[in-house]
Amino acid sequence: SKECQTNKSNGRLHLQTRGSKFVKFQDIKIQEDSDQVPVGDTPRIMTLICRGENTRLCQPGDHVNVTGVFLPIQRQGFRAMMGGLMSDTFLQVHFLERIKRGFEETSLDPISEDEALALAGEPLFYDKLAASLAPEIYGHDDVKKALLLLLVGGVDRDSQGMKIRGNLNICLMGDPGVAKSQLLSYIDRIATRCQYTTGRGSTGVGLTAAVMKDPITGEMILEGGALVLADRGICCIDEFDKMNESDRTAIHEVMEQQTISIAKAGILTTLNARVSILAAANPAFGRYNLKKTVEQNIQLPAALLSRFDLLWLIRDKPDANADLRLAQHITYVHQHSTHPPREVDPLDPDLMKRYITACKQKVPVIPESLTEYIVSTYVELRKNAREDPRNATFTSARNLLAVLRLSTALARLRFADVVEKEDIDEANRLMEMSKTSLVDDDSKGPKARPLDMIYSIIRSLSSGSDSIRYDDARQRCIAKGFNNNQFTECVEEYERLNVWAVNTARTKITFI
Repeated sequence: SKECQTNKSNGRLHLQTRGSKFVKFQDIKIQEDSDQVPVGDTPRIMTLICRGENTRLCQPGDHVNVTGVFLPIQRQGFRAMMGGLMSDTFLQVHFLERIKRGFEETSLDPISEDEALALAGEPLFYDKLAASLAPEIYGHDDVKKALLLLLVGGVDRDSQGMKIRGNLNICLMGDPGVAKSQLLSYIDRIATRCQYTTGRGSTGVGLTAAVMKDPITGEMILEGGALVLADRGICCIDEFDKMNESDRTAIHEVMEQQTISIAKAGILTTLNARVSILAAANPAFGRYNLKKTVEQNIQLPAALLSRFDLLWLIRDKPDANADLRLAQHITYVHQHSTHPPREVDPLDPDLMKRYITACKQKVPVIPESLTEYIVSTYVELRKNAREDPRNATFTSARNLLAVLRLSTALARLRFADVVEKEDIDEANRLMEMSKTSLVDDDSKGPKARPLDMIYSIIRSLSSGSDSIRYDDARQRCIAKGFNNNQFTECVEEYERLNVWAVNTARTKITFI
């Protein structure tokens, strides 16, 4: 004003609200990538300030490239006098780009539908995909198939307020040195969105959410933990058995309801944590103790075990042939830093990522014709659980939901829109294999051959009648964990021994 110019005095400044406009503003904290941290140092953290169209370009858990101007934070008044020449710094963002993105838009080019259908149409493609998962690790074929289904995931169901999760939860429990942590770190590398934590280094607050004070406004804010950051992804928890009991209870709600409810410091909210949990643990005594029961070896609460769709027990059994092949495999990988040559070449990891991302777009449905079959298999599972005293795991309705999730994941993997009977059979087979891994089969007596076990299953199925349907016998044997070749071999062997006769159309088995 004129008065200021003549008197050479500074007048008071007033904000003109009508002449001003709101500008979008975002305060972001970035942390150094784990593989770039200096030796013996902690990851460095920097504050970014975004304005205008640079806001909301990234979400927590993303990897970003940032270009901007490095500036000191200007302070006024008493804080400037106390601070002197020392000043906090920030980066004023001019350009921000995401490197590692979420599931919807991966950094790789999306695979075309024709290309995906051509891949899915290859013979034994499911086995080839499973073998391509961590090919440097020897064996564990069924475990790799389960981890492949974990990457793809089932289909969420949301009907009138009741939500049924589609994500799979898997627990790998086993002796030391069976490559559990290696499998977890491989899943961490190949999954598009993943968080990796260990049991001892994680607290309940670090997994769910912490209440902190915002340095700019001074208000109480929520800082998301590992499970919140892994939303719509996978959270790998190693050394699961070493976690404190109080911290482990924080995972219960996430594993079934897929949310985190918080009532802290006047903040009442529910955060989304639509996350698949992959946990690795050692048995209670470090190694699996044969003199103890399965419950004593596992020592995890039943409420937590029932929330895992598959619980694998990987035992380190001494076996001369297996040990020789394993030693040859390890020495080859150590010398050449790659997996040994095999009959089928594994797929490229980038192609696997693209194919898995394409599979996630599919929403397969279960036809009504299969409903009766699924119900009958579940009732049979419950009946066996009651009758078998060695059955260690608690069989509940969650097992039925686990079969539905596994079968929809298998249909997605085939790039199909409808679940087929083979998917349900394979889901039942994986459930059966995970259960049999928990049962101690090292009994003192001689081990029964698979063909003799198949024979006893078919005999029990006949229940006094002279003949049974061929397909019924085959389905029951596949549901018990045997494959098609073993069933055919058993039928042919006992047919040669004149125990039973099979008609030419292969529809009926008649006992002689």
